[in-house]
Amino acid sequence: MFSDSPEYIRRANTPFIPPTITISELHVAVPLHLFRKSTTKGLAYVFQDVFCTYLLYCLTPYVPLAPTVLRFPLWVAYWWCQGIVLAGWWCLAHEAGHGTISQYSWVNHIVGYILHTAILAPYYSWRETHRNHHKATMSIERDENYVPRTRSEYGLWDEKEDERLGLLRDEEGLPGRRKGLDPHDVFEDAPLYVLSRMLIMQAIGWQIYLLTDSMGNPRYPPGTNHFSPSSALFKPRHRRQIIASNVGLCVALALLLWWASQTSLAHVGRVYGVPYILANHWIVMLTYLHHSDPTMPHYRSQTWSFVRGALGTVDRPLLGWVGRTFLHNVSHDHVAHHLFSTVPFYNQPEVTKIIRPLLGDAYNYDSTNTFRALYRTFTQCCFIEDEGDIVFYKNRDGKAARVLAIEAVRPSKIFI
Repeated sequence: MFSDSPEYIRRANTPFIPPTITISELHVAVPLHLFRKSTTKGLAYVFQDVFCTYLLYCLTPYVPLAPTVLRFPLWVAYWWCQGIVLAGWWCLAHEAGHGTISQYSWVNHIVGYILHTAILAPYYSWRETHRNHHKATMSIERDENYVPRTRSEYGLWDEKEDERLGLLRDEEGLPGRRKGLDPHDVFEDAPLYVLSRMLIMQAIGWQIYLLTDSMGNPRYPPGTNHFSPSSALFKPRHRRQIIASNVGLCVALALLLWWASQTSLAHVGRVYGVPYILANHWIVMLTYLHHSDPTMPHYRSQTWSFVRGALGTVDRPLLGWVGRTFLHNVSHDHVAHHLFSTVPFYNQPEVTKIIRPLLGDAYNYDSTNTFRALYRTFTQCCFIEDEGDIVFYKNRDGKAARVLAIEAVRPSKIFI
């Protein structure tokens, strides 16, 4: 259960050849009817999620009536289920941002704004940076989130460079002083330390990203965030939308405070706060694993293309049928989503079936247990090298899980 999947092992043991298939070759294979949006169908999914949230909430008054020994397990069951459903709200708002809930843009914006605001996410702000992410997925220079940091950005020592400078050995041939930090010191692997960092990322990583642009693109200046209308993330024409997102969040927070004043802070924390944190956990997990994997390449500008970036994502069967039903195929069909983000989420499974044979080894799937994959990525995806047109994450030992195929490499260049 907690071992690497056969797909992952095969991919790690297969030297990487950059895909050469074009978007036009893929597009011609996808029937036009799969691109059609149905407002009725899209809103039906919205109703499903809202109804499930309401139904679960209506069950909470009965928890205190249960035998004492059952109360905490019942609360845990509620938190687990409600957290998944609220993560589904986020996924539907994400789809609204792509314009796939309805063929009418105003319907998409109303749905996306309400759903995202209800779970304290800035709809217009994140929609804009997410659209930019789709335009530059897996591009080291231009991607918007989960951009890997380089050896030099961490200030790590480079054995090859130190050897060139004569720092590895002194005059007597003994180990000398290295220039830079030891990766083993920077990327601590003590179990409790790793677990604590993972818990922080899963619980509040989404908020940290919105507030500080953590793991965003390092080209942005300090202080970059998703709430300032003048943030470097946005253009001047977006300012009214950013303000609208902020106003919505202020109203949502005011309503939560009013709710707490009418009931209690503990009550709001139980029925909304804990599920909210768990929803954030799923949001961080699925987005992190979509674009961070030891076997997935990142590209520099000379070799990046839209298709290569889209094919740098990984499909995962997150939560099985529950993920398909309540997370709306966001992880099961993420490759198809990046190639054709205007296809409604309920048609993405069919798109995956169509393009998978065409992509062959360029299609990436991983059935590894998601929590195992999370730990693997968290501990193995440490940094990338400053040089190389196509690079893979390296671990704290400076080793990559995958290499480029010989036919894909020439001195300092990649054949396209």
